[in-house]
Amino acid sequence: MEATVSQSLRLTTWTNSDNTVPKLTNSMRLYTRFEKKKNINMLKCNHLGTIKPAIGHRSAGLKASCASQNSPASVLKSETSITEEDLLLKKKCEEIKPCLSGRCIYLVGMMGSGKTTIGQILSEVLDYSFFDSDKLIEQAAGGTAVADIFKLYGEGYFRDNETEVLHKLSLMHGLVISTGGGAVVRPINWKYMHKGITVFIDVPLDTLAQRLTAVGTASRPLLHHGSGDAYNQTFRRLSKLWEERSECYTNASVRVSLERIADKLDIGDVCSVNPTQIAIEALVQIEDFLKEER
Repeated sequence: MEATVSQSLRLTTWTNSDNTVPKLTNSMRLYTRFEKKKNINMLKCNHLGTIKPAIGHRSAGLKASCASQNSPASVLKSETSITEEDLLLKKKCEEIKPCLSGRCIYLVGMMGSGKTTIGQILSEVLDYSFFDSDKLIEQAAGGTAVADIFKLYGEGYFRDNETEVLHKLSLMHGLVISTGGGAVVRPINWKYMHKGITVFIDVPLDTLAQRLTAVGTASRPLLHHGSGDAYNQTFRRLSKLWEERSECYTNASVRVSLERIADKLDIGDVCSVNPTQIAIEALVQIEDFLKEER
């Protein structure tokens, strides 16, 4: 699988365009490393703290790919034991996996919604491979960061490569793919993603603004801060992006709402919903979608 993916994911737009990025590798291959991990990066919620994934010690470990630029995901040591949520996640996975028949899962949502974190959890329990589409584009560009690609070549150029990545991934099976926040704006991308199952991770805008302000927005090319409070600037920009994209998210096969999870579990604050709980809800919603398809 790894060799097939590495050979298949070559972006022709980088090698055939007049705007070719200089000093790229000759083959333009995407070097993707799959390593088993015992835990995942914490999902940052706001400036007051973080949400720790309640995944305990997993026997299979996390398959992490493209989780950070040109390197595998970092590992957080955990001494927690297996929780009831771990067991529920495993049980739900065992119920749904045969029905998937290898179909890919695409996670869509606004920036900062936790797509990568949730995708890594799902790929582990399903024994799928994980890809982050933004990281694949960066690797194809010789390690050039998304923010720099936007700055040097424009958003349209980035979107062309994003579409090509999604096209090539759509030809494969057994993948969980975290997509960029703007991947939903092109109808052609939905054509490719609908070959699998698309999952919209729906997070309230104020929560997203808190998360992104806490970790900084330098790597987010569409979040341009002017003068004034960083949170307010981020919230206003996110609101604008939401107006442009909210209708696009309705194309997703299923919707996973953090507010709904919080209500279901009687959790007062959506920031207290942990990634494992989100992954469980994603599997529940996928199962319901598959039942409707029959």
